[in-house]
Amino acid sequence: MFSEYAYSIFLKSIKQYHIEDTVNQVFENPYEKEDIAHLLYRKNWIDTVQWHYEDIIRDPNINPNEALTLKRKIDASNQDRTDLVEYIDNYFLNKYESVKINEDATINTESPAWAIDRLSILALKIYHMQEEATRIDASPEHLDKCQLKLDILLEQKKDLCSAIDQLIGDIEAGNKYMKVYRQMKMYNDEELNPILRGQKQ
Repeated sequence: MFSEYAYSIFLKSIKQYHIEDTVNQVFENPYEKEDIAHLLYRKNWIDTVQWHYEDIIRDPNINPNEALTLKRKIDASNQDRTDLVEYIDNYFLNKYESVKINEDATINTESPAWAIDRLSILALKIYHMQEEATRIDASPEHLDKCQLKLDILLEQKKDLCSAIDQLIGDIEAGNKYMKVYRQMKMYNDEELNPILRGQKQ
């Protein structure tokens, strides 16, 4: 199933990141560019680095200048994340472009790639909740609370994987069709953001 394949790539990315466990480490993609795994690995790496950006920026003692620099990095990371989602959707669009769509086919509320995006984030939640549920320096109450949360996250993973595979199967069979709306973020556009537009004058 595609969902479990994608999840295995996400775990590989997360574990590789945590060897050095720093947001400044060099990124290396072990997969060939033509392989969908290349996009999946890159997608999760972006999510993993941003996960730790979000931890750092919440330091109440962070230097304001450093916080602003980090905010810019988070903004850039969000743009990269959205770009990768579109690349992954392109993979599915190309893969199923010759499928005959049934007359009664329906559209889904989200594309396969956006569902896979949620699975990537969920993989990070599970990884870090597992860490919290097994911390040797934590109280029994903390461990119990985190184990309960972990159980829910694992159930959510099961449901999300099932939904992703069903969606892909329905697209493959012509029961669902893909219609991807490209990003139209206005705040990054110098012509659409009035602040940026004003700086150009």
